[in-house]
Amino acid sequence: MYTAPIRSLVTAFAVLSPWVLGHASLASGAEAAPKAAQAAPVDAGQLLKDSDRARGAVGEGISWEIDVQTFEDGTTNQVHYQVKVKGVDALAEAMQPARNKGETMLFNDRNLWFFKPGLKKPVAISARQKLMGQAANGDIASTNYNRDYDGKISGEETVNGEACYKLDLKAKAKNVTYDGIRYWITKKDHLGWKAEFLTVSGEMFKSALFKYGNHLKIDGKELPFVSQMDINDALKPGSHTLIQYSQPHAEAHPESLFNINNLVR
Repeated sequence: MYTAPIRSLVTAFAVLSPWVLGHASLASGAEAAPKAAQAAPVDAGQLLKDSDRARGAVGEGISWEIDVQTFEDGTTNQVHYQVKVKGVDALAEAMQPARNKGETMLFNDRNLWFFKPGLKKPVAISARQKLMGQAANGDIASTNYNRDYDGKISGEETVNGEACYKLDLKAKAKNVTYDGIRYWITKKDHLGWKAEFLTVSGEMFKSALFKYGNHLKIDGKELPFVSQMDINDALKPGSHTLIQYSQPHAEAHPESLFNINNLVR
């Protein structure tokens, strides 16, 4: 007596099962899709490498000019430099004003030498020493944070309207410019956007904001290049140093240009 109802149920299940299974597959696919679309984990080392490129670490020979201008205690000073870079070597020579003309800093990897007219031989100096105002010697050459610091991503923040990754950087050696840095790199273009420079105990003693109004053409590609670094004293509001970059361009440099023995001319 139950044969007809049972047959009806079997028939109904046969009709509905493709629809049910199809929708189950779609649901399963919908759940899997976001997982498949998830981006690969962001690597701190690659972020640093990308951001270093826009601040002079391109490997090839390049040159640019900078004006370092200090604003302290109601006074202003300014020095104009020509900077030439090739790999881990750099040469920065003061061109103006007359009292600074000929002062030269030679960067051989992490070793730094200073020379000026009247000296018999170059003098070894530290990248951490003050250049002018809030700028350290190491601030005016190409930046190679990927080489000099161990970095880890500590979060994400928006800085001046730009979505950024926040990185904590720890010095790999004692002869780099800073013991530690908190560094914000833009998500979109991987540009260094903001930095806080730290003492060995982790206290911030100055900060910097960056702009990228320049472009550098390398191997037919036009890359963004830093145009301004504004360094502010954390303990003395209003005291800051402005580094403005201009005329970045690819240029072949001979190895002899970065030989310490050739500084004395």
